[in-house]
Amino acid sequence: MHNSVKIALSDNWRIQSSNKVSEKGGEISTESSISNNWLTAKVPSTVLSTLVANKVYENPYFGENLKSIPTELFKVPWWYATNFELTQEQANNFARLNFDGINYKANVWLNGHLIANTKAIDGAFRITAFNVSDYLIRGTNVLAIEVIPPKPGDFSTGFVDWNPAPPDGNMGVFRPVTLHLHGGVHIEKPFVQTKVNLETLKEAHLTVSTELINYSDTVISGDLIGTIGTILFKKKISLAPKDKELVIFTSTAFSELHFKEPKLWWPIHLGNPDLYDLDLKFVASDEVLDETQLRFGIREIEDYWLDDIHRGYKVNGKKVLIKGGGWTDDMLLMDTDESIEAQVKYVKQMNLNCIRLEGFWGKDHKLYDLCDQHGILLMVGWSCHWEHEIHMGVPVNERFGGVYKPKDIAHIAQAWEDQVIWLRNHPSIFVWTVASDKVPITELEQKYIDTFAKYDPTRPYLNSTGGVGSDQHVIGSEDVISEISGSSGVKMLGPYAYTAPVYWFTDTKLGGAYGFNTETGPGAQVPQLESLKRMIPKEQLWPIGEAWNYHCGRYEFADLSRFTKAIEERYGTPSSLEEFDKKAQAMNYELMRPMFEAFQVYKKRSTGVIQWMLNAAWPKMYWQLYDYYLNPTAAFYATQKACKPLSLIYNYGDKHIYAVNDHTYRVENLEAQIRVFSINSEILLDEKVAINLEPDSSKSILALKELKGLTTTYFIDLRLINKDGVEINNNFYWLSTKEEVLDYGADLGDFAFHTPSKEYADLTELNHLPKVHLEETHHFEQEGETQKIEVQLKNNNNYIAFLINLKLVDKVTDNLILPIFWEDNFLTLLPGEERTISATYSFKGEAQLKVEGWNLL
Repeated sequence: MHNSVKIALSDNWRIQSSNKVSEKGGEISTESSISNNWLTAKVPSTVLSTLVANKVYENPYFGENLKSIPTELFKVPWWYATNFELTQEQANNFARLNFDGINYKANVWLNGHLIANTKAIDGAFRITAFNVSDYLIRGTNVLAIEVIPPKPGDFSTGFVDWNPAPPDGNMGVFRPVTLHLHGGVHIEKPFVQTKVNLETLKEAHLTVSTELINYSDTVISGDLIGTIGTILFKKKISLAPKDKELVIFTSTAFSELHFKEPKLWWPIHLGNPDLYDLDLKFVASDEVLDETQLRFGIREIEDYWLDDIHRGYKVNGKKVLIKGGGWTDDMLLMDTDESIEAQVKYVKQMNLNCIRLEGFWGKDHKLYDLCDQHGILLMVGWSCHWEHEIHMGVPVNERFGGVYKPKDIAHIAQAWEDQVIWLRNHPSIFVWTVASDKVPITELEQKYIDTFAKYDPTRPYLNSTGGVGSDQHVIGSEDVISEISGSSGVKMLGPYAYTAPVYWFTDTKLGGAYGFNTETGPGAQVPQLESLKRMIPKEQLWPIGEAWNYHCGRYEFADLSRFTKAIEERYGTPSSLEEFDKKAQAMNYELMRPMFEAFQVYKKRSTGVIQWMLNAAWPKMYWQLYDYYLNPTAAFYATQKACKPLSLIYNYGDKHIYAVNDHTYRVENLEAQIRVFSINSEILLDEKVAINLEPDSSKSILALKELKGLTTTYFIDLRLINKDGVEINNNFYWLSTKEEVLDYGADLGDFAFHTPSKEYADLTELNHLPKVHLEETHHFEQEGETQKIEVQLKNNNNYIAFLINLKLVDKVTDNLILPIFWEDNFLTLLPGEERTISATYSFKGEAQLKVEGWNLL
């Protein structure tokens, strides 16, 4: 007999403001709680996302519509209510009701019984569970939750400066609610720790642990049985009434947990992200009283110090240059499983190996599960919005942020423990970051350390993502030095706005390529034209105005002035929206690629870089590699190019060509072809260099000298060819003989978030590129449920075809088909060159290809 059943209470919910609810002495009757004037809902959800789903507010992200949603609606409690059916057998079971996240406080009734109040459910990141065995009935059960909204000073969700605050403050039941039926003994907090032999990688020791709780009034004896594939291990357990016991299986006592030739979990480009499944069940008198499953990976995480200054990370003993982007959930927490999966696949396509979560984001485990499966590292920690008065809405401590009072320290320490237990089995998480801009107060950090010792000794923690400089002192002095753990060993010195390509290769004091830059980037990445038309009213699309600014960041980032100034100076002032789009994408590409490339070139002095940001909480102009609609910007393909494990790179600083090998093995018999073209597509240099590359290496293979025949703008084309004569990578640069001059002495006020330019590079000759006709053929294929298009391009002209942009649209609506996975885009073809480019996508209608480009006829 099997007593263990987990019921996800996700459907059949209704919500309503407390101003409209009929109450009976603090109870909610079935009739009043599921009446016709309640709004249909799902869980997880927020109140506002439910209102949007019910079309109370339509298109909240379009134009400035968000401003019209009154925040007063969300200053009172809202009710969530549902009913669910149970058989008599189910109702007779023992039961726990689990809440993974309610924002911010709640009172909960089950069948008219108050089972939890606001003292028990208090805090967005508290995970709570209640024994409801005595309150279930056969037939219809009614669950009602009074959600109390967050107020200033609460430790709630937050988005800081990358989008407006959600009008409802994300109040709601924003994570799953689950009813867990069992036979009296409940399996809680299962955990698998792995220890890898780093010398051989040929063996691993596993430790499996879990807590068992007897909810009954009698002694229960039975077997706790674990299986991992064909491996079985078990222990006899006897639990007194209401007793709790921590059960641990070690590889010393259970030789089955000493794995020989284990399949290890690796991040992308280092190996396969192999996973194992653990099943745990408690069996008494041939009855399964409870059962649970989890997926884990066998891997070893360490941090290390570079030159005793900069922190780096190793997986299974191998150093990993962290290349990632900063994640945000949808502003109203409306992400779907399909959207999350597409985004993780985008990360993998860009050759990134890491996502940084600032805040414990996600409505459930979906993002974490996908990163486990695809080999994407996760950097997980609190958001900086608790550290600043402007975001918290109440005064904060200058050094420690908002968490410094004893009551708040206890609250956050418990929330952290809940999150660690919730997520600790995911092998993709390689570090816990316990603070962002500041450091935790000593009492709080000690509680964090105690939590790690008890619940997760398998991975390091980072005391702050704030940082160190190259001159061996900590920027900000004691503000980012912990009294317990010292320097963070990472840096967060920007930039966050327009930054010239040369900066990343030459800067050695701020955000340049050294150490671990935990968040940085060249600023705005404006979406493509189709997305701009989806987010800005037609009458405000051109010229740039207030609706554009509203979709920028906040505070110092509330407009595009730095971005548009650079376009005008470097590319020439756009005269139309279409010209702006073309030049914006060129600059998106040109500014993003050198950031990642510089960290690749200088990998011996670098340990990581996180682009700020990866994605978008709503349609926006700033900080994204693909936009809210999952439409990649040109920066997406620049990142994909820059982070390929084998590549040729132009160093804007020393004007050398570098070859980079990210693999853990030596690569031999490669050939680099290096060509320089004038603006008129004349070949000014054509050299070939034979190269061999050591594991995890970068080296200069050619110093470019001054060339005759150059005008203001010119091109560099790089091709990497393997021993069989097959081109395995290419890279194309547009450059200026007029050097960009950085202004390190500029007065930027209190927040030095970027290094502006005194003089800009001149790329305006691109405006006079001769027009070319591109030959194109394509065909479609069906691959299971996925579609594929293969495009053959040929440039039968004497001139370069610059920045070709391939788009796939719905033939009926002319809307872009998204998400889409082009193997390359915003590509350039030399005179006479042919190239085949493919893409995969999912779309049931008829697709049509559009080919655009800088100088296409």
